Amino acid sequence: MDEALLRSLTPSVLGILVRRGADFAAAEDAVQDALVQAVRVWPDDPPRDPKAWLITVAWNRFLDATRADTARRRREDLVDEQPAPGPVPSVDDTLRLYFLCAHPSLTPASAVALTLRAVGGLTTRQIAEAYLVPEATMAQRISRAKRTVSGVRFDQPGDVATVLRVLYLVFNEGYSGDVDLAAETIRLTRQLAAVIDHPEVAGLLALMLLHHARRAARVAPDGELIPLADQDRRLWDTRLIAEGVEILQAALARDRLGEFQAQAAVAALHADAPTAEETDWVQIVEWYDELARLTDSPVVRLNRAVAVGEADGPRAGLAALADLDDALPRYTAVSAYLHERDGDLKTAARLYAEAARKATNVAERDHLTRQAARLNARLRG
Repeated sequence: MDEALLRSLTPSVLGILVRRGADFAAAEDAVQDALVQAVRVWPDDPPRDPKAWLITVAWNRFLDATRADTARRRREDLVDEQPAPGPVPSVDDTLRLYFLCAHPSLTPASAVALTLRAVGGLTTRQIAEAYLVPEATMAQRISRAKRTVSGVRFDQPGDVATVLRVLYLVFNEGYSGDVDLAAETIRLTRQLAAVIDHPEVAGLLALMLLHHARRAARVAPDGELIPLADQDRRLWDTRLIAEGVEILQAALARDRLGEFQAQAAVAALHADAPTAEETDWVQIVEWYDELARLTDSPVVRLNRAVAVGEADGPRAGLAALADLDDALPRYTAVSAYLHERDGDLKTAARLYAEAARKATNVAERDHLTRQAARLNARLRG
């Protein structure tokens, strides 16, 4: 079963159902039913036209569900007037759906979660990890969002900031390697930048390009995670870096600084350094100060503590870390790194092992476990 094909077709199938008159919540349910059916049927009986097959099955599931709901008789009359499935139009509904999911009746958090589930193709577990909340909590959030929009016609575009947040989170999930959505999200962000002249849209695109440029160097052939400082910079895509820097410079020149531009500036400073030792950490700290001012995010302050540790020494980094909640994800890993830099190998080894137990994906867990084993071997030696 080609899961990547199913994921790539989901937005266009969903968009077609919405354009035919289905409300978003009902359409999403129908598409999910069709995907389940595809998983069951396609291995033994693959369709000649997968997209048309999904549209037909999803539309029929939508009609069946609507007709069975006597409390929605008026909407049943509406959908009966819709055209039967026919030739599949070659229209990309994905970007439009991102906007429609940012509906004014939803909070930004709910809009992002719903879009990641319905359009981005992520599982509830993956979205929960992106939000750093339990899976059950995220499942309830998505269910509430779908109930909120049930029966609502998505004919008003939503907030651009929410759309950017959706794209950013989907890109991060794709970049992690669990679900490869990074290239698709870059494509969508290019589309968005072509129709919306806003420096933060450009900043997000620049950020994605600069991060994506390092992708080939992030993971070893055996799947081992390679930290930024240890990456082979010859594997970085210089074409993407140059494009990202050019886009970022044009955005910054407009003097309307936003979160994504500041993040892209940090990424550009990393990309500009020929070696890890030549990284301009002082400037990176300054950009994290700007980010903290813009977002007041504990994750930003955590990353700032790392940068302070590089710019001013590990004890300065530990002092910055002390102001944060130790329950923050990656706090323990950062503390381990700074203690190692400060020469406290025993504490660092213990913290690496603790951080490994808290890791949310296998690659990160294995990397932290190796760090703990490396230091324990040095302590024994």
